Amino acid sequence: MSVIAEENVRGGSVFKEINADDEDSQPTEIESLCMNCYQNGMTRILLTKIPFFKEIIVSSFTCPNCSWSNTEIQSAGRIQDQGITYTLNVKSKQDMNREVVKADSATTRIPELDFEIPPYTQKGCKYSLNFLLIWITIFTFQETAPEVAVKISEFIDKLKKLKEGESGFTLVIDDPSGNSFVENPFAPQKDEALSVCNYTRTPQQDAQLGIKASNEEEEEKPINDIDSMRNEVLTFNTNCPECNAPASTNMKLVQIPHFKEVIIMATNCDDCGHRTNEVKSGGATEELGTKITLHLTDVSDMSRDLLKSETCSILIPELEFELGMAAVGGKFTTLEGLLKDIKDLIVSKNPFTCGDSSTSDRTEKLKLFGQKIDKIMTGDMDVHIVLDDPAGNSYLQNIYAPDPDPEMTTEKYTRTFEQNEDLGLNDMKTEGYQK
Repeated sequence: MSVIAEENVRGGSVFKEINADDEDSQPTEIESLCMNCYQNGMTRILLTKIPFFKEIIVSSFTCPNCSWSNTEIQSAGRIQDQGITYTLNVKSKQDMNREVVKADSATTRIPELDFEIPPYTQKGCKYSLNFLLIWITIFTFQETAPEVAVKISEFIDKLKKLKEGESGFTLVIDDPSGNSFVENPFAPQKDEALSVCNYTRTPQQDAQLGIKASNEEEEEKPINDIDSMRNEVLTFNTNCPECNAPASTNMKLVQIPHFKEVIIMATNCDDCGHRTNEVKSGGATEELGTKITLHLTDVSDMSRDLLKSETCSILIPELEFELGMAAVGGKFTTLEGLLKDIKDLIVSKNPFTCGDSSTSDRTEKLKLFGQKIDKIMTGDMDVHIVLDDPAGNSYLQNIYAPDPDPEMTTEKYTRTFEQNEDLGLNDMKTEGYQK
């Protein structure tokens, strides 16, 4: 068995994209024990990348003695910072063609059938929703005892009706690792039938994923001088989100004029050159939400400073486009930089625009959307940019400050119950919590 050098693993260079011309990207063969006949067989392992998705380990075992074989795909990518829940309301047979990526840590539920597939009971895989229902049928036959055969038959009949589109149903995929995915066929437009919710994992979910907190916390002397904190750049060690190599993240408090104080975090990887930045609000959640609408009238608007918090949604009504909160993350950039990030997310890094999952109609639609974004950045398209932040922690520069901006309106509004629920404010008790 070959030994992989530590620096290659840490740098991520052992995971290569599949290329027919690359003679070095060959699977590794390892002699291993057959669990069927207990004689030696052969396991072939390939470390590779899925474009715009993540690294995977493909393993295949064959036994020449009993002809038993087995194939598995395991994720080698990093666990995301937050868990994710997809809720899809299936109403037509066209919805059955959606692509679904289900990680092995994901829980799959169909509430109408009172059916659930627990996490870690099957390997992660990628398939269409139609195939998922067929697979659930097989799973039910395997997992149910013979004495309840009548109930099995009734369940399969209901499942067939769902598969044929005779009645609608709800599919829920809850993945604490954040590595599952449900396709939006209307991208870049908003999918009314699909809702996506990011959440913070519980300590129990972190334990299931193998994430362990440090047992020994270093006691540091608290810094009470706020001026010293503003002038100091804090540095802590982390891993690169692109290649997983060791990197450093810098953090600093910054005062934005005519707004508030924010925390800017920047990561720079020396191995692969990847750079990323993230912005967190330095204050509390505002009492009212904020909705900022800017009418783009000149290309100079692209240089406006912009602070987008992780709770802010972005809308472009002229393109019928809406980007939900946490999709791009918190950023302190310019308006041009935000539009470039949107284009990269929707067009360049969309996992369903290449390979077997791509279709000509979908690729053409996303290409047209990218061209419209380019026209906006060059000032050739008259549009409105809307920043809707229920937490009130987003900001768009007023170039006429302290006078009002004639092309920009700022609206304060009272949050709905659902928005407070997303922000975790409904269950938050700040007074009388000792009782």
